[in-house]
Amino acid sequence: MNYRHAFHAGNFADLVKHAALLDLLSKMQAQPGPLHVIDTHAGRGLYDLAGDEAQRSGEAEAGIGQLMKADDLPDAFQPLRTAVSALNEGGATRFYPGSPLLIANALRPGDSYLACELRPEEHGELKDALKGKAGVRTACADGFEAAVTRARSSGSLLILIDPPFEKSDDYRRIVTTLNGVVARNPQAVFLIWMPLKDLETFDAFLRDAEDSYSGSLLVAEARMRPLTDPMKMNGCALVLANAPAEFAEPLTAICDWTVSRLGDKGQAKVWTAA
Repeated sequence: MNYRHAFHAGNFADLVKHAALLDLLSKMQAQPGPLHVIDTHAGRGLYDLAGDEAQRSGEAEAGIGQLMKADDLPDAFQPLRTAVSALNEGGATRFYPGSPLLIANALRPGDSYLACELRPEEHGELKDALKGKAGVRTACADGFEAAVTRARSSGSLLILIDPPFEKSDDYRRIVTTLNGVVARNPQAVFLIWMPLKDLETFDAFLRDAEDSYSGSLLVAEARMRPLTDPMKMNGCALVLANAPAEFAEPLTAICDWTVSRLGDKGQAKVWTAA
């Protein structure tokens, strides 16, 4: 699957991922000490929804366009709506913040963020989007490798993994990265995003992760439609390791609203894989 983000910026999957990310950042920053974040596949950081790529897909209007107009948003979505509104100075939603901009704007003094992007052209855009942000570094590097080699061995650490799934080994490398980081910092928190095409692909990943990782995984699924056509992105999932104990509640609210308001005969599920 090719999930080049410029075509999909602001779609339903971004709403799930970014609302969850902002809630998770807030909860981790409530803990003592600074927070260190590593983003393995950062992308360009800022997306113009009036651009050709976004206009061709039309996914932003069906996603963030609907969220910005909604009058029944759960509390877990409010930080994302506030961030998007601030980026657009309260006007029409033309620009959408990727994870890098959301993370960089949430950092406190002492926090740090490493944004990795392997494609040189995307990395150039990323550097421009994050220019002047305190505590932020970018790297034109393999994010899977960087997460392991640059992870701190102690302290509050969040690893965001959100690959485009262009390569057949992305699922395997996620598991390898999880194990490599946890070997250095057993308390590291992981937020892993992935598309939902068919259950077998997703279940196979979860089996591999459970076989090699000793802790429990918190799983959130936003199935936007029945998983009957494996050639389509029928939904998305978030898989978390070392998630805060109270994190299931906002995840449930995020997935329920997204599926019920934006989906078609879909289903939302939040559960724990032991």
